[in-house]
Amino acid sequence: MVPVHFLEPQPNLKAMSTGSAFKPRVVSIAGTDPTGGAGAQADIKAISAAGGYAMSVITSIVSQNTLGVIDVFYPPIKVVQSQLEAISDDVVIDAIKIGMLGTSEVINCVHAWLQQQPSSPVVLDPVMVSTSGHRLLDSAAEDALRQLLPLASLITPNIPELAVLSNSEPASDLEGAIEQGRQVLQRYGCSVLVKGGHLSGEPLNAVLKASEDGSDISVHVIENQRVHTRNTHGTGCSLSSAIATRLGAGESLEAAVQWATQWLHGALKAADALQVGKGHGPVDHFHHLQIN
Repeated sequence: MVPVHFLEPQPNLKAMSTGSAFKPRVVSIAGTDPTGGAGAQADIKAISAAGGYAMSVITSIVSQNTLGVIDVFYPPIKVVQSQLEAISDDVVIDAIKIGMLGTSEVINCVHAWLQQQPSSPVVLDPVMVSTSGHRLLDSAAEDALRQLLPLASLITPNIPELAVLSNSEPASDLEGAIEQGRQVLQRYGCSVLVKGGHLSGEPLNAVLKASEDGSDISVHVIENQRVHTRNTHGTGCSLSSAIATRLGAGESLEAAVQWATQWLHGALKAADALQVGKGHGPVDHFHHLQIN
C-alpha cells in the first residue's frame, strides 16, 4: 500500500510570498477566454497572484463565456511556433504551464520545442475531457498528448481525464483516484496531482510523486474545505498556473501545491462578489492582495 502523508494547513498567504525580489518567469501555453476567467487570461492572473512574471503563448482563440464555449479557432502552426521561439530566444524561463493544445499538430509543436529547452518545471493540465465526460481531443491528439506527458514535472488531470489516462472508469472516491494516479505515474513517469473537487466529501488534493530512484511512490494529501459557489470557471487553469509559479520560485512540489490549494480556496470564497457573467463565473485571483 502506498504511504499517505497529510500536510498541515499553512498560515496566511501574505506571509507565504516568494520572500525576495526574484519573480519566476513563467510561460503559459494555452487557449484564450475573452471573459477572463479561464485559459491564458486566467493563467496570467494566477501566475501574477502567485508572485511570478507571466508570459503567454496562444494556441487557440476560444470564443467562450461563463455560459460555455461558443467556437474555437486555431491559428496556423507557424504562429504557435513563432511565439514559442520569440520567448525562448530572449527570456530565461523558470517554469512552464501547459493548458489547452487542442490538435495533434499543436501538441507535436510544443513537444519539439520543450525538448530543446533547458530543464525547468513543467506543469501540464491535460485538457482532454470535460468534467461532464465529453472528450475534447480526437484520437490522434490524445495519442500525441500521451507522448508529451513524460516531459512534464506534474500533470493536473480532472477525474474524467485521470480515468482516461489510466484506462479506467472515473473514480468515485479519493482512494480510487489515488490508485489511478499511481498507475499514470508508473506509466508516464510524471508526478500526478489528484484533485478531489468533483468527488464526494471534502475536496482533498493528493500529490503523487516517485522517489529519486523511482523505486517508491509517495502520496501527500493537502486538506481543504469545500466552498459552495457556482463560480468555479477556470479553477483548473488557475490552480496549475499557481503551482507552476511556486515551483519556478524554487519551492518543493508539496509546498507549491499546498500554497496553490490554499490560494484557490480563498479565490473561490471571494468569487461571488465579482458578479461576472450569467453562468459559472470566475474566481477572484487577487483576493489575497485586496486592501481593506
